[in-house]
Parts: sequence; structure tokens; C-alpha cells
Amino acid sequence: MEFPLKTVERVLKEAGAKRVSKDAAKEFEKFMEDYASALCKKAKELAELRGKKTIKEKDILTAKNHVKQP
Repeated sequence: MEFPLKTVERVLKEAGAKRVSKDAAKEFEKFMEDYASALCKKAKELAELRGKKTIKEKDILTAKNHVKQP
């Protein structure tokens, strides 16, 4: 899973950055990718523990409390 660099740049600018280098955007994209992947895996695990195939909002919310940010 990859996030478009323009989207990553926009997120950083919305957080207050005036300018964003390509290297900074790539590094932040990697962080977002790693965190999103870990969060999704944990949410899937939680759904399966409930005997479900569908990941629900509560799975994501619970997963956020269990996944450490990389």
C-alpha cells in the first residue's frame, strides 16, 4: 500500500509545514504505510476473534489502542 506523495505533502502542509522536501514526504509516507499496515493487521485479527470477516469501526478503534506507532 502506498500513499500518493502529493497527498502526503498536503497532510504535512495542513499540519503547518510551509514547504516539504521530496525526501521528507517519502519518509513520512513510509511511516504512514507502516502504521496503516500494522493497524489493519490488528483490526483484522480482532474481527477474526469475533468470528467475523468484516472489519468494523470498533475493530479499528480497538486496534489503535494496541498498535504502537513505528
